[in-house]
Amino acid sequence: MTGLKRGLSARHIRFMALGSAIGTGLFYGSASAIQMAGPAVLLAYLIGGAAVYMVMRALGEMAVHNPVAGSFGQYASTYLGPMAGFILGWTYAFEMVIVGMADVTAFGIYMGFWFPEVARWIWVLGIVFVIGGLNLCTVKVFGEMEFWMSLLKVGAIIAMILGGFGIMAFGIGTSTTEHATGISNLWTQGGFMPNGIGGLIASFAVVMFAFGGIEIIGVTAGEAKDPQHVLPRAINAVPLRILLFYVLTLFVLMAIFPWQQIGSNGSPFVQIFNNLGISSAATILNIVVISAAISAINSDIFGAGRMLFGLSRQGHAPKGFGQLSRHGVPWMTVVVMSAALLGGVLLNYLIPENVFVLIASIATFATVWVWLMILLTQVAMRRSMSVEQVAQLKFPVPFWPYAPMAAIGFMAFIFGVLGYFPDTQAALIVGVVWVVLLVVAYLLWVKPAAGRVMAETSTR
Repeated sequence: MTGLKRGLSARHIRFMALGSAIGTGLFYGSASAIQMAGPAVLLAYLIGGAAVYMVMRALGEMAVHNPVAGSFGQYASTYLGPMAGFILGWTYAFEMVIVGMADVTAFGIYMGFWFPEVARWIWVLGIVFVIGGLNLCTVKVFGEMEFWMSLLKVGAIIAMILGGFGIMAFGIGTSTTEHATGISNLWTQGGFMPNGIGGLIASFAVVMFAFGGIEIIGVTAGEAKDPQHVLPRAINAVPLRILLFYVLTLFVLMAIFPWQQIGSNGSPFVQIFNNLGISSAATILNIVVISAAISAINSDIFGAGRMLFGLSRQGHAPKGFGQLSRHGVPWMTVVVMSAALLGGVLLNYLIPENVFVLIASIATFATVWVWLMILLTQVAMRRSMSVEQVAQLKFPVPFWPYAPMAAIGFMAFIFGVLGYFPDTQAALIVGVVWVVLLVVAYLLWVKPAAGRVMAETSTR
């Protein structure tokens, strides 16, 4: 078997797009973003969300124009050069490994809500084996799992928002606490921006991590049944998802509970309902955030595996990564990704207290680097096209060229944020070292190998 199967329907991709925006960054990481910015974190999600939407439109323009496995890694090779494609593809795989480590860590933390005496690394080890096994099944099994997990997450968030408004309107659960509930909590607890503009800027590192993985919509292009129709619909739903799942959700959380007391001991969603004395809601929400973590791990393994498959077909990764099972699944990349996630088991064993912040900040670098490269690739593609070719684009980027340029500037700003704040400087250093290693690897191994192949071809 030489090619991936187009086994993902519109329903699968629509809910994958929904699910990719709802994961560990929202259910767990939002607590640290709230502590940095206070209620002003809502602005951070709005601003960051606008930039992410432009990334998705840039990716959508390219994916609809040329839907291939490996997606933006191949686009970068075509329009920016083979080295750029090599760096982008491997950095995306690196991003998925790091984000996957954050997700398996969060899974272990959530299980601690019910089983505090069990070591976290045991849960992490178990979930890596389970999800790795599921990803070896047909792509339809992956799509179905994502559909139901995403449906559960979306339903739970909508129910939580409605429940939050019910708490504010009818005072459910507030008799057990001394805290008043209501919108006034957004400005009476030290003001809307209690930590100043510096706190707002610092929160961007966590906020952008929360959006990481949303670009998986582009990776599905090679396995979508009707990419020209499915991808634009999924991408155009991004702004509404950001408003509903991030802004409105956190608005409700901070209205029913003082933002200073939203800690990092488990999911803030579970903590708030537990503190309000609504234990059944806390238990149900813990089931939901666990399913969200499982869904995210599932997507991480899928996304990195498909990117490595595309890199292999370009000669930018070992040939074994291009092998397909009889189900049309790149089984070798699934096994390699699952093995890489076992690094999360080791980190949770060695540094359980600090592992999440470290992983999240490194993931932010990798995520923003991937987005920046996607934006630059789309700009390069446009510049290579004639006026007639641009006119024939089925899903063009809006507000060209100003919106993509603004998004590129914002991504550069995020790198500045990572370098400025002490807590995230290590992530910037790790990220820069990673990119330098990729450049060296390309120059020493990939480029000479490509040259030998071309020489052999020309002598035949």
